[in-house]
Amino acid sequence: MAFIGTLRNKMGTWVVIFVFIAIAAFTLNDIFSGKSSILNWGKNSVGEIAGKEISYDEYQSVIREREQNYALNFGRDPGEREMPSIRQQAWDLLIARHAIQAEFAKVGVEVTTDEQWDMVAGKNVDPNVKMAFTDPNTGQFDPNKVTTYLNQIKAMPMGSEPRVRWETFQRDLIPGRERIKYENLLIKSTYVTAAEAEREYHQQTDVAEVRYVYVPYFAVSDSAVNVTEDALKAYYNKNVEKFKTEESRDIKYVSIPVVASASDSLTVKEDLARDVNEFKTSSEDSVYAAKSSDSKNAFATYNAGNLPTFLSPDSLIQGKVIGPFLDGQVYKVVKVSKVFNDTTYSARAKHILIKWNTPDAAGKKEAKDKALAILKDIKAGANFGAKAAEFGTDGTASRGGDLGWFSSGQMVKPFQTAVFNATKTGVLNDVVETEFGYHIISVTDVKTNKAYKLAIIEREIVPTDATLNEAFRAAEKFVSDLGSIADFEKRAKEQGLVLQEAKNIAAGDRRIGTLGEARQIVQWLFREASVGKISQVFDLQEENVVVVMTNEIKKGYKPLASVTAEITPAVRNELKGKVIIDKLSAAKGTLEEIAASFGTDANVYSSSDLKLNSNSLPTVGFDPQAVGVAFGLENGKRSKPMAGENGVVIVELQNKTIAPAVGDYATFKAGLEQNAVNRNSAGIADAIKESADIVDKRYRFF
Repeated sequence: MAFIGTLRNKMGTWVVIFVFIAIAAFTLNDIFSGKSSILNWGKNSVGEIAGKEISYDEYQSVIREREQNYALNFGRDPGEREMPSIRQQAWDLLIARHAIQAEFAKVGVEVTTDEQWDMVAGKNVDPNVKMAFTDPNTGQFDPNKVTTYLNQIKAMPMGSEPRVRWETFQRDLIPGRERIKYENLLIKSTYVTAAEAEREYHQQTDVAEVRYVYVPYFAVSDSAVNVTEDALKAYYNKNVEKFKTEESRDIKYVSIPVVASASDSLTVKEDLARDVNEFKTSSEDSVYAAKSSDSKNAFATYNAGNLPTFLSPDSLIQGKVIGPFLDGQVYKVVKVSKVFNDTTYSARAKHILIKWNTPDAAGKKEAKDKALAILKDIKAGANFGAKAAEFGTDGTASRGGDLGWFSSGQMVKPFQTAVFNATKTGVLNDVVETEFGYHIISVTDVKTNKAYKLAIIEREIVPTDATLNEAFRAAEKFVSDLGSIADFEKRAKEQGLVLQEAKNIAAGDRRIGTLGEARQIVQWLFREASVGKISQVFDLQEENVVVVMTNEIKKGYKPLASVTAEITPAVRNELKGKVIIDKLSAAKGTLEEIAASFGTDANVYSSSDLKLNSNSLPTVGFDPQAVGVAFGLENGKRSKPMAGENGVVIVELQNKTIAPAVGDYATFKAGLEQNAVNRNSAGIADAIKESADIVDKRYRFF
């Protein structure tokens, strides 16, 4: 190993030159032979990160790493459900390698061999290592155990599971520590001046007493202002950064559901009916049910408390087979394998809980007297459920006090004893005291320990191949001869299909609107589609979907046309604000007189404890401009009308109390520094990703 390292260090330069010449010769030979992969450059790309093209092979290599890691952790290979997450992990890892770790190198961040050892058995041990090698008896971490384990690992053959697991873990420690060092480097550069700390103190403690006129935008009708194209353009240009976006697509689509027919239902029922005779004579009910049922829980023990709602205890006789019968979209056959007396009892009751306001004798007496009065009314014929809804003080009040079935140990002892001692159903003669209050109890079902072993065969009604084919043909008929978006919309209306819309679909999305998992549609949108193009039929398990692409937005800024509907209300409010400001500016007198001259939609409000950091006014809502202007006024002075988030405000400062200076603003400085640290820490990775100009083209393959 040392010899190889020496060669790498001393002969690196000429080896690199030799390899370069060899690659160049190979490439030139490829070009002139007509087999050049350069001619196909980009077709094998899954994207670009920080100016580097990411090949499919590189991406697949990282995916395989994540798959192996998953297999090591869970003892099995990942299935289809896990693969989307694993692919995303692989992409995030590539971003870390090519974008984030590149930034580490620029500022000289590295993790030395000594640091690596320090993370494993030194003073700054990684929490995962510490947890794995902590003595459960003493709670102390033992670095000697780590050393012993590493020696054992080294003695194991290459490729053995423990060694691979440790090498993978150790490899992942390094980028984690690099990231911590890099973030600390940036975070530690955060600094808050004494002046900033003092300003924060005043923002939190200075108080203003204000009165203000508020006119909401709805005081002017929409028809009173004209939202012009120029107004929209002006607003868009002023706020263009709000409309920064990744590449996306908009669609309209129709879904033609695949529904099991009456014939499909009959087929399932007839198939299940043929099993009934075998089920009756079966001596291994659990085995037969497990083999014949779509459900994994085909054989279980039940009591009165957890008995399925489709069964009645009166019908459960040992050896009896019930069904087939329909429960929702599932046909079921039930065999009562055994009826027996269990050791656990169950009962059902409803109650009205009256809590005491204070736990002293007077408080308890008041609660008990109230409970007894309610009990008296119920005994006289009042409806228990109505009284529970009126007086109940716990979550059962809304359902008439019903507690459902409960078993031994589920209720506090006084309550359980009262219910389990009942020999008949109905309201108990006296209230029952528990730690929660006084209970008025009605026993719905007296206690029982009857239990049942039930074997249940379930068969879901699913569409047959004939039904699936028929539904697919209907979808194909819908899409035939369509040539435009207008044709698409017209035919959907003619056939009574709901036309649905989904906007801002990104290349990495897997779900669309109400469709759920619809990755194949996303791939079509980014691989083949164009505005106005109508798709083939997509088979999404329980529905067939036809899509038309209605809009395409390139990476950069959304065009004005695509955000017009979004910004029109804001532009309309701007125009309304000008109308309101003009009218208020022309008015004279006190705030009340100004409000009266405007009309009933203008009102005067006040606040006696306004603070600069509140950013809002009572009734007005969020309006930092108005708050800032208020603190900038002199006592007794009034502002000009100001358009805010929700309407127009005129502020009049009554009095401003400036908090006295204090000797030490350390607390406020610490708070500002912590906020800055949190903000910087959360934004570092996002900032790097944004500057890396990441282009995701994985839709070409997945």
